[in-house]
Amino acid sequence: MLEYVLKNGMIVSPGKEVHTGDLGVKGDKIVPLGGIAGSYKKISLRKKSFVYPSLINTHDHLQGNYRPAVGPKKGSFYLTWLPWDNDLKASKTYEERSKLSREELYALSGYKCLFSGVTTVNDHFPHDLNSNILPTLPIRAIEEYCLAHESTSYDLKWGEGIEVEHSRAVKNNWPFITHLSEGFDNEAMNNLETLEKMNILDDHCLFVHCIGFSDSDINKVAKAGASVSWCGFSNMFMFNVTAKVRKMIKAGVNVTIGTDSSATGSANLLAEMKYDRDLYRNLYGEDLSAEKMFEMVTINAAKAFRMQDKVGTLDEGKLGDILVLKAKNENPYENLIDSSMKDVELLILAGTPIYGEMRFIDIFDGSLPKGYTQIKVGSKAMFVKGDPAALYRTVRDKVGFKKKLDYLPFEPA
Repeated sequence: MLEYVLKNGMIVSPGKEVHTGDLGVKGDKIVPLGGIAGSYKKISLRKKSFVYPSLINTHDHLQGNYRPAVGPKKGSFYLTWLPWDNDLKASKTYEERSKLSREELYALSGYKCLFSGVTTVNDHFPHDLNSNILPTLPIRAIEEYCLAHESTSYDLKWGEGIEVEHSRAVKNNWPFITHLSEGFDNEAMNNLETLEKMNILDDHCLFVHCIGFSDSDINKVAKAGASVSWCGFSNMFMFNVTAKVRKMIKAGVNVTIGTDSSATGSANLLAEMKYDRDLYRNLYGEDLSAEKMFEMVTINAAKAFRMQDKVGTLDEGKLGDILVLKAKNENPYENLIDSSMKDVELLILAGTPIYGEMRFIDIFDGSLPKGYTQIKVGSKAMFVKGDPAALYRTVRDKVGFKKKLDYLPFEPA
């Protein structure tokens, strides 16, 4: 069992005052310092690093994280997601990615998350497609969820039916996750009304995109306690419009952030946060605070997944999901938004480091455990769970050229 203390870090947790202090980890949990034995490791951050809860991405499609993105013809945008799906399957991107196995595509997505400080993500695909693969990833892709694709006559009919899936979610205290109002035809614009007629609108619901929501829809979602996953980059790329985020926030909707897949979305969650903040400023002529965005990718996201008792803050008793970032900005929230992959110093999943600078190797008694490798990110040597360099080489071998994927911040040796 790992027992260690991150000493002299600047601790940043939702709802708490930022302070310089120590954070104890024992096994998979954050613990009070008095609960750690005398032999624990002491790792000094020298007051030069911010310590956050690791990030949570509420919407991705892990089989679809391949580049380049596929979108509408220049000067045009889609009415719904369906013509995009047709364009994707006719694209060179799809032809190229088809040379990789499903397991390889999922592994790439796991590292897309890991290198951007994300330890928890939802793969919005049915369980019969991903249940055997999710446990193999280097990060946590939640397995306890129910879903639909959306609620139109032309949706992909994922799961066992909307009413069955939602009922199961309520019974098991899981989230019910579905795209909603991803487009502007009559059915998409009335997606929420369709669910209401099925008596499906409550705090188990996590709705993705919601670009066609009316003001009335927003108020209903807020009153029901449902959550929304905002995917600004993907929305603008496909539709040239995004959700009415300011109205959602003012109405009290639990707003979170998702990347969507890299087939339409941003490179990773760090890039998405930057884009979404700039988008908000451009749309509304005012700022979306960095602290609010921090909440969207931590405690708000944990609430949407019904995991707020386990993750999303650095409270004692919660899982040790921890992100350590280089302190470049004295404001901890601005520091997070300003950060990129090269600023990640350490990433911890349930108490176990899965990625970090070699100076943190003392947590493992000074040597890498089995199943870890080393890579170089910029000028820094980093340890990482698994072997992403071998994966990158395999991708290049299979596609037949030196493929570049912008969410992998290294060159394989």
